[in-house]
Amino acid sequence: LARRSAARVAGAASPQLWVPRTAVAASGRGRQRFSTMTVDMLPKHVVNCEYAVRGAVLLKAEELQKKLQATPDQVPFKKIVACNIGNPQAVGQAPLKFHRQVLACLTDPSLLETDFFSEDVRERAAHYLAGIHDGRVGAYSHSKGHAVFRNDVAKWLTERDGFEANPDDVFLTDGASAAVKMVMQLAVGGPNDGVMLPIPQYPLYSATMTLLGGQPVRYYLDEEAGWGINVAELERSIGEFRKQGGNPRAIAVINPGNPTGQILSQEAMEGVLKFAERERLMVLADEVYQDNIHTDGKEFISFRKLGKEIGSTVEIFSFHSVSKGVTGECGLRGGLVHCHNVDPGVMEQMYKLSSISLCSNILGQALMASVVTPPPVGGASRALWETERQAIYSALKRKAKRVTERLNSIEGITCQPIEGAMYAFPQVTIKGYVMKKAISYATPADQIYCLEMVERTGIVTVPGSGFGQRPGTFHFRMTILPDEPTLEKVLDDIEKFHNEHAGGWFA
Repeated sequence: LARRSAARVAGAASPQLWVPRTAVAASGRGRQRFSTMTVDMLPKHVVNCEYAVRGAVLLKAEELQKKLQATPDQVPFKKIVACNIGNPQAVGQAPLKFHRQVLACLTDPSLLETDFFSEDVRERAAHYLAGIHDGRVGAYSHSKGHAVFRNDVAKWLTERDGFEANPDDVFLTDGASAAVKMVMQLAVGGPNDGVMLPIPQYPLYSATMTLLGGQPVRYYLDEEAGWGINVAELERSIGEFRKQGGNPRAIAVINPGNPTGQILSQEAMEGVLKFAERERLMVLADEVYQDNIHTDGKEFISFRKLGKEIGSTVEIFSFHSVSKGVTGECGLRGGLVHCHNVDPGVMEQMYKLSSISLCSNILGQALMASVVTPPPVGGASRALWETERQAIYSALKRKAKRVTERLNSIEGITCQPIEGAMYAFPQVTIKGYVMKKAISYATPADQIYCLEMVERTGIVTVPGSGFGQRPGTFHFRMTILPDEPTLEKVLDDIEKFHNEHAGGWFA
């Protein structure tokens, strides 16, 4: 490209033709093919971004799955158990029938003319179809999402937080991840711009920062205090970043925590809001696990609600999703961001960014609206909906307690209480064979630990190094989503694996 530009600038009559770098073709005759793109020609930020949840351990698991199918006698386990990602339906959780039935009616409106589904399902679907242009879910919507769906979201926010929400402040997106990426684009304008990220953090944030060319400003959660947020740590982090010439723009907070499973106290949240106001930061409130509360005496409080109550002027971008909670509809990609205290001009720019992709998928929009709008009390679907939800809630609560207890019973593993979300993030002491192997491979010890675990047990976890952790500590993340008998076997296998890892497997 530089040679082509130089030739044009020089005004050469017959500039030298630019020839792309070549790559050897997979041909028996050894011929070469021309390639305009190889990995070393890609933008640096594309190559450098990482997403550990689907990283090396998952790739090893996929390789083992093929081996398990082809030669099962050569693998020391009977199945792969995916504990690496919060994907409830992939490990057996059933969808809530009411919302699926509403979607069925949206995709086939002729069902409204039958009594195949109950009246409350048909009424919900008819209401949605009436609010969609020509009642066609296959047509584009407004770039923020159909108003009929945003109205339901705004009503839910009003009821949840106790003060009115405007549907125009809601953007419906393809999962919360798309909303996070859009808002982070507002924060990062150059290489000196930074977003404060909790450590450990969900790697969507660090990967997006790398892609945008900004800088992650890491603040450590206090593991000994149940993964709490300490304002002194926030001040240390931002102070060091500013000394290096950085320009902090925002702070991300994940509550309930991923991968850490904590529920923030009101005091900690007030500290974050006051800190953000002092430092002129916008708040990215990742609240996708707000329905996953497992600890008695703990409650979820939204940053929007608290910000309003204390009179904060900070911009708060609140994210939610259909993928978590008890819905678990990860594959249908429904999400939202609500904008609080955000300048109208900024909202116009967000609309522009949304319009580049035209709109999010319509079924995801409908599901997001339906998930935050329960079936009507007294309707035919209400009792089953409550039964299904309670069964999932109760099982998650039992599993959160059981996983915490079992992990803490293993010598060399400690796990903070799983108060919310759907993960355990235990700290693990790694030594002996696995540590020596990590040193020889110049690879984080917890990555080798997790790779060995999947190879010996079939359990897929994520190394703590993929989320960030204090230097000198090692962790792994596992979900609590498998059914209870499977999860008990997983915990047995983890205990056996950990007790053996130092000595190695040389038999």
